[in-house]
Amino acid sequence: MKRDPLASMRRFTRLTNAFSKKAENHAYAVSLHFMYYNFCRTHKTLRMTPAMAAGLVSSPWEVSDIVALVEKAEAEAAPKVRGSYKPRKKDISN
Repeated sequence: MKRDPLASMRRFTRLTNAFSKKAENHAYAVSLHFMYYNFCRTHKTLRMTPAMAAGLVSSPWEVSDIVALVEKAEAEAAPKVRGSYKPRKKDISN
């Protein structure tokens, strides 16, 4: 029987302080978990990461590599620049 990688993730239970109330934040947490599970964590039976076994990478990643990817994606997705605030002229009607 194959062990479910999500079973070890306590973020799915509401008993923890890290429970996600927003679906978007929950999706980010799951994505980070899968990145760590597949690229950083060396598995006992494989004796390498699943990404190495699939031929995607040649060596295990560090958590700092994942952080660098996230920072690069944030830098490329520049925030939209908002225009200057101009108050509306109030029309006084009698």
